[in-house]
Amino acid sequence: MIKAAHSTKSNQLASPQERSWRWVCLLVIALTACKPEPPLHLFDGGDINLSLLTVNLNTETYWNYETIYGTYDWHAEWHYGWDEADQQLFGNIGYSDISALILRRYYTGSESYLPHTSVYATTIKGSTFHGKYNWGFWDILVWNDVTTSDNVQSLIFDEQTSLDYVTAYTNPSMNTARYQAPRYTRAFYQPEELFSAYEQGIEINRDLRGFDYDPTTNTYIKRVNMVLEPITYIYLTEVILHNNNGRITAVDGNANLSGMARSVTVNTGTAGDDAVTVYYYVKLKKDCVLVPFGTPADDPSRLTAEHVDIIGGRLTTFGMCGQTPRNIHNINEVTDKYNHYMDVTLQFNNGMDSTFVFNVTDQVRKQWKGGVIRVDLDLDTISIPSRNGGSGFDAVVKEVEDGGTYEFNM
Repeated sequence: MIKAAHSTKSNQLASPQERSWRWVCLLVIALTACKPEPPLHLFDGGDINLSLLTVNLNTETYWNYETIYGTYDWHAEWHYGWDEADQQLFGNIGYSDISALILRRYYTGSESYLPHTSVYATTIKGSTFHGKYNWGFWDILVWNDVTTSDNVQSLIFDEQTSLDYVTAYTNPSMNTARYQAPRYTRAFYQPEELFSAYEQGIEINRDLRGFDYDPTTNTYIKRVNMVLEPITYIYLTEVILHNNNGRITAVDGNANLSGMARSVTVNTGTAGDDAVTVYYYVKLKKDCVLVPFGTPADDPSRLTAEHVDIIGGRLTTFGMCGQTPRNIHNINEVTDKYNHYMDVTLQFNNGMDSTFVFNVTDQVRKQWKGGVIRVDLDLDTISIPSRNGGSGFDAVVKEVEDGGTYEFNM
């Protein structure tokens, strides 16, 4: 039987639409038989029926991690907000709930950690799963069943190349990878939210070592803790337009982030080494108050705050190439070798447009599990383009911490 329940633990992503989820899975293998006499040696051999339980859906502040720069607070950087229109266009600001699980079981016989030779595949709907386990050792892989509102899925799963691991990846879109695309000329679709857990060497033994007896149900239970964690990461991007005064009137709705991984190994959560540009959508909001996201409407800081226009968006990626974010504890452990550029196309009040490109490498590396990518753009320093397509600004973005100064090579 599979059960899921929400924890009441508080979260930086406070509302149901603003949560990042960490699922804690409890694998419970129960022998459904009469009470043995003696309690060990239930059967003389063969298969046994077991059940799987998933309990305690635990929320956590997935972006509130400690770094050498101190505790990261995404609210302090996020000014774009998230209204109903954003929800309809981009989806939840944080991770969504999980409705079903994909289960893969691998039997390795009398020895553990051997290569997989066969797989038992199950999709778990609702709350119940029943299966058979031979005596010996098992490996179990779980990931969430991906669902979309339009039933169109970008994620593709490769289970054929090897039974020892599953690879998830996406394919290129019709959009051009405009800038710093290491290999591909097309930008790739962003993956849907993906979570996984993997446990090896689970022993099902005849003498029931490691099993607990439950007198209420008259069953023996083996518990294996599995943590279902994100293996796709959410980045919120915003370009804050200072002193715009109507010069930039719209965006074309498209944006890209380069140097991100095309794939991930579902078992380990390690991103692939094939760097791509990820394509996503953005929107322009006008007359935003430059106070941290979530500041109450009656807060006095709103009276003196700067009013700006903001280009905001949300994307999911497999993260930086070759990284396993769940195993990284500080930025010194990040070995990313690619630069990361974000580009957006802006439309000016004279009918012309221009693509702006920003180097956001340091921000991506500092937030290896996702977070806010912020760029401040002072329109008093930018010339209005005189021809359509503009000059393709190469924006070298310095750190926000140094005062927000920027150099533009025209």
